[in-house]
Amino acid sequence: MTNSTVELESKPCPLGCSPADEKVLTGYDRINDLPGEFDVVRCGNCGLLRTNPRPTPASIGFYYPDDYSPYLDTRVMSGSGSGGLKHWIKSLLDTKAQLIPKLQPGEMLEVGCASGNYLHKMASQGWQVKGIEFSPQAAASAREAGYQVYTGSLESINLESSELDLITGWMVLEHLHDPLKGVKKLHDWAKPGAYLVLSVPNAGSIEFKLFLSRWYALHLPNHLYHFTPKTMTKLLQQAGWQVESIHHQRVLSSFFSSLGYLLQDRGWPRLARWVVGRPSDKVRLYQLLYPFAWLAAIFGQTGRMTVWAKKPH
Repeated sequence: MTNSTVELESKPCPLGCSPADEKVLTGYDRINDLPGEFDVVRCGNCGLLRTNPRPTPASIGFYYPDDYSPYLDTRVMSGSGSGGLKHWIKSLLDTKAQLIPKLQPGEMLEVGCASGNYLHKMASQGWQVKGIEFSPQAAASAREAGYQVYTGSLESINLESSELDLITGWMVLEHLHDPLKGVKKLHDWAKPGAYLVLSVPNAGSIEFKLFLSRWYALHLPNHLYHFTPKTMTKLLQQAGWQVESIHHQRVLSSFFSSLGYLLQDRGWPRLARWVVGRPSDKVRLYQLLYPFAWLAAIFGQTGRMTVWAKKPH
């Protein structure tokens, strides 16, 4: 497939609002440097931000090359330094550096499980784990590690109703063409009283307001939706979930990556490369800025949030 064969589609707000969109920004693929410009619009009724027009489900694969790797790999922490220091820095970067509800281990599903690292972590805590992974290569790696993993999109997989005690998804929901249908499907798979834990970029953050089209977590056109706490809550409630809490992660990685984009655009490529480089090379800077991340998290202004929702009995 080439850019000339990528088909775009315009879709209304998935929450059933009457048409009342306003254009917020235009951006392009900064992650893979693939061609195309894409608009982000805001629903004038509910406020949900979405990429529109967007690549169709049949065309979106063009923007997922084999080396697709949008989020910082925490293996960068394997360098020198004390274990405690490495763990502390990792906690500022890891998209999974958040707690899950305290539950008795049972049946767990991870949507977007990649090669199975998180499945391994949860299995070691007594959970019976399974995963869904879009990438055949990553899914094969997880299966080689001994885990039950379905290859395909959430939309293409079917499981038994009411069989899961916990469902997790780290930076997945924003990639779905129909997120409402997706979380309704998860609701059907969950037992009454089960938890859904989803981590997504926070488009209600100060990061988004500061950087707009240069915001790293915008990630066009792969991210089809850009949630705020309000729109995330509305989406989950429409699907039958009861939102219990929203945890704003004390992470700095997307801020530094966004700053790198800004510096690159301003003609300072060397400084941009340093800003987005290895965090272990900038320990002092991270220590200085951590209080700001902590304060921003208190006020719900960091670039990533984790939502805990429960299926009512």
